[in-house]
Amino acid sequence: MRAIRVASAALLGLSALTLGAPAAVAYGGGEGEGEGGHGTGESTHLSLGVMPEEVAPGGHVTLTVRGCEETARVTSGVFDTVTVPKGQKSASATVDWDARPGATYTVNLRCGHETDQAELTVIERTQGGGHTNPHEMPPGNPEHGVRAGFGGSIGGFDLKEIGLGTALVTGSVGVAWYRARRRAAAGTAA
Repeated sequence: MRAIRVASAALLGLSALTLGAPAAVAYGGGEGEGEGGHGTGESTHLSLGVMPEEVAPGGHVTLTVRGCEETARVTSGVFDTVTVPKGQKSASATVDWDARPGATYTVNLRCGHETDQAELTVIERTQGGGHTNPHEMPPGNPEHGVRAGFGGSIGGFDLKEIGLGTALVTGSVGVAWYRARRRAAAGTAA
């Protein structure tokens, strides 16, 4: 009986960790983690992401700024200065056509008095004008997702469905508790 309790507690703890991990990653998970070429600057609140980290001359990169509540300025020797307006989190830049393949460039972020840096590597462009990097994005508006509708998950609240779900969960917990108590009483009476 004790082994079942220990296994149940271990499974419950593992489930909590598994379900909590995506939220920790989405929040940022700490300095130096996340998507793209995350910055390595001095600040722990301000961060710069460059996606993709490797791009051919003439390619587009998305610059993601986190932790900046005012207008940010991103500079590099491989593209023109980019301004990320207050309230926006990202902008795109086009790598200069005369960028040297194989070279790694520093990308600098300035937000008020804080700074951060990331690196961008220029790679060879393939013959025939094809993209060399599968992550290279065409120009557009990278800060808006696909317009795919609600998917039924947040279309509205149906009180009958919420009540039925609550009743099912409460009933299953009650039955499990009743059976556990009945087994414990039967085990001590015999």
